[in-house]
Amino acid sequence: MWTNSSNKHQQRRVWFVRWIVEGYTIRQLAAQSGYRPRTLRRVIAYWLDRPPARRLDCSASRSRLFDGTVLAHRKGVFAVMDAGRFAVVAAAPEIAEPPAHLQPFCATLAPHGLAPLRATVDGTPHVLRLLRRLWPTIRMQRCLVHIQRPGLSWCRRQPKRRDAQHLRTLFRQIMAIHTVADREQFVAQVQSGEQRYGARRAGAAEPGWVVSDLKRARSLLLAALPDMFHYLDDPAIPKSTNA
Repeated sequence: MWTNSSNKHQQRRVWFVRWIVEGYTIRQLAAQSGYRPRTLRRVIAYWLDRPPARRLDCSASRSRLFDGTVLAHRKGVFAVMDAGRFAVVAAAPEIAEPPAHLQPFCATLAPHGLAPLRATVDGTPHVLRLLRRLWPTIRMQRCLVHIQRPGLSWCRRQPKRRDAQHLRTLFRQIMAIHTVADREQFVAQVQSGEQRYGARRAGAAEPGWVVSDLKRARSLLLAALPDMFHYLDDPAIPKSTNA
């Protein structure tokens, strides 16, 4: 058994898995396995040179999650996930989110049968335009976390302005909207705030980051509002890309 090299590599693969999944260091793996560090480095190098074959599984549900995360130098991983099974359908490493990078990746998905009816996205404008261009009938759900988190940050933790306090209250409610009645109440509060503070927020000319960030928070909320609550009408649509 031990003279079979392929079997030897399979036996040692567990240490590669612990290194890449659990994040153990070479020194920790050496203590656990009894192998020398140089042996473990050879094991890791062997499996890094043999990544699993890529395959696209586009046969499941028609609800998808599109999102990416930056790892280094403005590049990272962009992934498409099946919202029903929470399984990655396709992903691209070493990719940035500008259109020049995303266009070729997303364009390769359609020929493999990917035809999403619904998509939950972070709300980046060029991602929205790209997905609508590829699938004109797609229904977009804006990720509520990507609305709430920057909105609260831009409103500050303890705002002094009344209009900023009202806007912060709205952002705090976003993740707690579970019914159509909640949605109607939230929309009414947004409209009431616009009638009372909208002109002041839009026309504020005071210098400084506080007013600038308050304008950004208002623009974010108003732009996202039409696509914030599709998950209430269709339970198959996730309300965030956290998965």
